[in-house]
Amino acid sequence: MMENKTGKTIALLDYGSGNLRSVSKALEKIGCDVRLTADPAGLEAASAVVLPGVGAFGDCATNLRSRGLWKPVQEWLASGRPFLGICVGYQLLFEGSEETPGVDGLGFFKGMVSRFSTPGLKVPQIGWNTLTIRSGPLWIGLPDKPFVFFVHSYFPAPDDRAIISAEATYGEDFAAAVSQGNVHAVQFHPEKSQANGLRILSNFVDTI
Repeated sequence: MMENKTGKTIALLDYGSGNLRSVSKALEKIGCDVRLTADPAGLEAASAVVLPGVGAFGDCATNLRSRGLWKPVQEWLASGRPFLGICVGYQLLFEGSEETPGVDGLGFFKGMVSRFSTPGLKVPQIGWNTLTIRSGPLWIGLPDKPFVFFVHSYFPAPDDRAIISAEATYGEDFAAAVSQGNVHAVQFHPEKSQANGLRILSNFVDTI
């Protein structure tokens, strides 16, 4: 185990999402103690929770429920403790998704997850794109219009646009990140976004 230079213990939720290793290594690189957490007991000693996600909205929701993590995650969010959602882990914070009609999201934020709809647009978006920063602690020390790495066909459309902390454009403008209190979430993959991504993760850890 790497030295815990930050003094922060991160519960990385393990529910079969597929990108745990790269997220864990990125958090370890910035000096965190990362605990892979597959059941509610793993949240007890955590300083913060990170919810990653790769795959379909419905599958991720089902896996969270099957491991008994659904209600504990909702309770964590309601408590106002530090939380970071990544990719589908961001989408799950909303009420539902066009990808899997009838499957509820965690419902922490009001709004639905939509698919890119610009005619002729190649979907999914795979690759680097720039962020337009609005506000929030995740962006401290980043360059103007930082590049980050996206892999997605869907994105949340928050009812409350005040929570949007960064936007991006791919055929249309969309909410690339949101922040409310200690809850932050991003559509892109910071663990794949090189120096900018590590800085974003480090900024999140600094909020804890």
